[in-house]
Amino acid sequence: MSLSTPVSRRALRHTRAIDIQAFAREDGLWDLDAHITDIKVGDTLLASGLRQGGQPLHDLWLRITVDKQLTIVDAEAVSDAVPYAGFCNTIGPAYKAMIGLNLMKGFRHELKARLSGIAGCTHLTELAQILPTAAVQAFANDVWPTYDNATAVQPKEKPFQLDKCHALRTDGGAVARFYPRWVAQSASTTPVPQDP
Repeated sequence: MSLSTPVSRRALRHTRAIDIQAFAREDGLWDLDAHITDIKVGDTLLASGLRQGGQPLHDLWLRITVDKQLTIVDAEAVSDAVPYAGFCNTIGPAYKAMIGLNLMKGFRHELKARLSGIAGCTHLTELAQILPTAAVQAFANDVWPTYDNATAVQPKEKPFQLDKCHALRTDGGAVARFYPRWVAQSASTTPVPQDP
């Protein structure tokens, strides 16, 4: 299924692309390499000068290294293209402030406390905010077993992904079908006793 057909003719003016790749390291840690670009189709006149169409306004990289508990043990930021060269691209070292944060424990709140506003780069900080869900996807079946009907070994604890999104709610149809052991019984799902 794709989006509906636009109701009016359109002309592409701007593309923001985000790419995140996760790497398992030989030392047992994981690297998440995040990349964001902003590219205008036409020439753009900035206070710092003309940026030709097709050339990135932003070409930014962020790498975090996490342990298997999703605690950040290292962070690095690099700005290859920025609107204000010599200014924007000096903020990279500030992203070491992410070290010690855990992606699953108040991460977005702590990230904003440390790197919002003039303490960081708006685009790098925004990019960092999506790292928790990317890490969860990377860890699923590699670090954390997902345990479904296709898994021979059944877990003693509820799989981590249940009750984390609309589709995998324990009182819903997907859990009843793919994780039947963990389906929650509610008034609407409990069978009504029949008269003998």
